Amino acid sequence: MSNKFDKQNYKNTVKSYQPKPNLFLNCIKAFIIGGLICVIGQALTDFYINVFGYSEKDAASPTAATLILISALLTGLGIYDKLAQFAGAGSAVPITGFANAITSAALEHKSEGYVLGVGGNMFKLAGSVIVYGTVSAYIVGIIRYLITQ
Repeated sequence: MSNKFDKQNYKNTVKSYQPKPNLFLNCIKAFIIGGLICVIGQALTDFYINVFGYSEKDAASPTAATLILISALLTGLGIYDKLAQFAGAGSAVPITGFANAITSAALEHKSEGYVLGVGGNMFKLAGSVIVYGTVSAYIVGIIRYLITQ
């Protein structure tokens, strides 16, 4: 019984000394960094439209690929992790956060080999994002179909 009391007492003591997160400031940082990533994406889209003559629809794929490439490079250089630490969800929600998750896992397991290390572990975190994203899109599609019929 005293062991349980000691654990609870310890948890309460630790909780009292932990710094309280500033929710408002965290939201502002996430909004600014997430918005900046979107501005960069829009600038890339405009670049592909004006320089290469793509339509707006056709410019979406190279824009996404460029953002993924930039995110992967910044992750490899250790810069994206610092950005994510600062921005929180602002850098995790866009496609760049997905690329960061895959690249981080690949770099972490590189020492185990390319097949079992990189290939086997690259989608452990990102795989759940793909599954739930696909299932959610399917459900929303069914709901939209039922509403519009």
